[in-house]
Amino acid sequence: MKRWLILLALLAASGAALFYSQRQKGETHVGPEGMLNALADTEREWSRIPASLTRLSDQQEIRVGDAMAENYLARRPVLSGDDLELEKYVSSVGQSVSAHARRKLDYRFHYLPDAGLVNAFALPGGHVFIGKGLVQMMTSEDELASVLGHETEHVDHYHCNDRVALQSRLRHMPLAQLVMLPVELFQAGYSKEQEMEADGDGTALAVAAGYSPQGALDLFQTFARLRQRRETKPGSPGEELSQVAIGSLAGYFRSHPFPEEREAQVRRLIAANKWPQPAERPLRVRPEAAKSAHAGR
Repeated sequence: MKRWLILLALLAASGAALFYSQRQKGETHVGPEGMLNALADTEREWSRIPASLTRLSDQQEIRVGDAMAENYLARRPVLSGDDLELEKYVSSVGQSVSAHARRKLDYRFHYLPDAGLVNAFALPGGHVFIGKGLVQMMTSEDELASVLGHETEHVDHYHCNDRVALQSRLRHMPLAQLVMLPVELFQAGYSKEQEMEADGDGTALAVAAGYSPQGALDLFQTFARLRQRRETKPGSPGEELSQVAIGSLAGYFRSHPFPEEREAQVRRLIAANKWPQPAERPLRVRPEAAKSAHAGR
């Protein structure tokens, strides 16, 4: 009987995913990024399957995530000088924030010296990555803490676990082969509910570590300005970001809720929880040739 219930659940989810993907055809971009975004969209529908039917154990999740991170980092340029200092800085802030997570995993934080990567993402088991392009947009350590808290919560709430587990079921892949999944699957964003959950609880982690929730608000306001400029001036949101970074930012906007919604939620949480708002801390280490995407703040 239990097997029949599982089968019916899978068939229902498959139908929902197919219907959703058909409706999204008009918005899907041709190319690898479009294919990964379409797959991520379909996975958001599959994620409605009860997690208890699909979730990996903590040990399995850690094993897969460690191997994926090792493979990905092997392709990263060797860090030195300012980039190495930035990774140490990112790790220090991330450890401070993740210490307040519910799942006591070995969270590790990595810096990617790619100015075209205006994004951050997490892999199963506790690996968190942030791109140079995103750090360049920041003016405070509180903004950095809010982003690292957000990505920590994608692990803490099993969002990464559920994604890789679903891939295992959908592709009939044994655990040993899951390490070959493209990292882009974890850059593509999650459902609106999961992203908002990571926003709220990620900001709470930053606040628990002594940071101001204003950091999250500042970053959402920057995103809102850039999104508005991109829509009103097609092809370039001003001269603050490279064309490669603009493409990355477009993908980020597509896979995340509107910045205004995210800001409004954090403001509600500040009021409801009476979160303290200490003075924001300036970034102690900045990327080389940082851009002033936040100019006029």
